[in-house]
Amino acid sequence: MKPFPIPVVALGPGAQSTEDDNLAIMPMPSDMAVFQSPCLPDEIDPAARDRAVALLVGMADEMDHWMQAGGPHPVRDLSATDAATLALINDALGQGEVSARVAGSPEIDIQETIFAGLWRVQVRRPDGELLADRLEACSMPRIVTERAGAFATRMPDEAKASQPAGLMNAPAVLAELIDAARQHRTGQAAHVINLTLLPMTPEDLGWLGELLGIGPVAILSRGYGNCRITSTGLAYTWWVQYFNSADTLILNTLEIADLPEAALAARDDLADSIVRLREWTETLCEI
Repeated sequence: MKPFPIPVVALGPGAQSTEDDNLAIMPMPSDMAVFQSPCLPDEIDPAARDRAVALLVGMADEMDHWMQAGGPHPVRDLSATDAATLALINDALGQGEVSARVAGSPEIDIQETIFAGLWRVQVRRPDGELLADRLEACSMPRIVTERAGAFATRMPDEAKASQPAGLMNAPAVLAELIDAARQHRTGQAAHVINLTLLPMTPEDLGWLGELLGIGPVAILSRGYGNCRITSTGLAYTWWVQYFNSADTLILNTLEIADLPEAALAARDDLADSIVRLREWTETLCEI
């Protein structure tokens, strides 16, 4: 298997700095992340605070309506937000468990806030220029599956023809993957192949990695240790690897799914985030 296509510390809180447009560094976790209220600066401009509170309260209301009535998920454009208000929003939203990078033109960086299911999405030109900056409330921004699906192709059986020496179970795994990908339909439960439980030689893993390829989507989830998820060239197929705090691989799987569950914000998490976001805006109003 080729190395994870993005550094596991390279995706930051998904928030604009007050000095530049680069994402900050996301530290390597050692324990499961839990909800913690974000830290705010000692001095806050009352006018910026009021604007930030209005935006966040509006987002919470839109999330609540969406959860009850359905329809398009809430999106808030931050591109035109003034620097003082944006800095306060950055501090208030903090950094959550899941980050994603979507390669291509434009490149997209996605960072979950401390409010699960509320995502910061930044779109950039190849030279780094910021094209769009927004908040999205959903299980995962749709661009992730759209870009992964556009890259992926359903691998023909002929891909199994050239088999180097040293293979053991990789041809059977590939056949199962192709069959599962052909049968998968949007919304179906994931089909998981646990490579850790199979006798797999280095040649097996290398051959599968070369055939599947690396897609444009890389996701890092820190909910339970460190989970790295990479899209592949086979439709609906994701390489999912779990590491402990010492960065040792402890579980290696291939999943045929719309998106692996480890990357998604659950509906209950979204409901909790609405409550927490409203509580946090009340706290902001008192500062």
